[in-house]
Amino acid sequence: MGSNNFPIGFFDSGIGGTSIWKEVLTCLPKENTIYLSDSKNAPYGEKTKEEIILLCQKNIEFLLKQNCKLIVVACNTATTNAIDYLRSTYTIPFIGIEPAIKPAALSTKTKKISILATKGTLNSALFEKTSGIIEKDIQIQETIGKGLVELIENGKLHSNEMTTLLNSYLKPMIANNTDCLVLGCTHYPYLIPQIRKIVGENIQIIDSGEAVARQTKVILNKYKIANTNEITTPQHLLYTNNNSKALKEILSNSMCENIKIESANF
Repeated sequence: MGSNNFPIGFFDSGIGGTSIWKEVLTCLPKENTIYLSDSKNAPYGEKTKEEIILLCQKNIEFLLKQNCKLIVVACNTATTNAIDYLRSTYTIPFIGIEPAIKPAALSTKTKKISILATKGTLNSALFEKTSGIIEKDIQIQETIGKGLVELIENGKLHSNEMTTLLNSYLKPMIANNTDCLVLGCTHYPYLIPQIRKIVGENIQIIDSGEAVARQTKVILNKYKIANTNEITTPQHLLYTNNNSKALKEILSNSMCENIKIESANF
């Protein structure tokens, strides 16, 4: 098998990065993929930068052994804390993810943006640098979504606890006249239907999925490693180092075929 047929690798601190994985599959239907869910160590958002880098290294080594040709860091916290280190350490191309503050700044009419993200993302140097270039007349309201990732990882996506937490985080944004809500964690797109019920139709919800998929296509073409095989049916292998129930549930509505879920001991 030629290197163009090698899979695109993905990793996240759990199952949330499948929101990015799905967008890439939609954009690049010929590509083989391997997804690594490090649910055992979720969430990354409460860990130190040093801990996050070590976890990223472990995940990357796993994916490199699977002959991945490109790695999507499908985690905002991992990207904002470790992407510079990863790019300086490994030769494989990386696609990173960070909160879509710049598109929100271009869209806002009220000049008030809210971002819902993990502590690790909001406290990172990369996030500070990105938010620092936004026009001074735009107010950014930062909210740590503490507990949201844990509920999703434990199969409580539609629980009463989730509704209570979301209301506590979103109601102050509504009161602040926010008109753009940036989702700064790849788990959070799975909450969009519930978020929409709370915030109504007047707040634009922005995540990074489509932009990441487009950038992945650009990088594949740049390095001439896109899969051009017209015959092979793409294969999608998803690994998890924790109970696979939540991963299976989150993929239950996926229209993608040839999905296989495996346990990983790491």
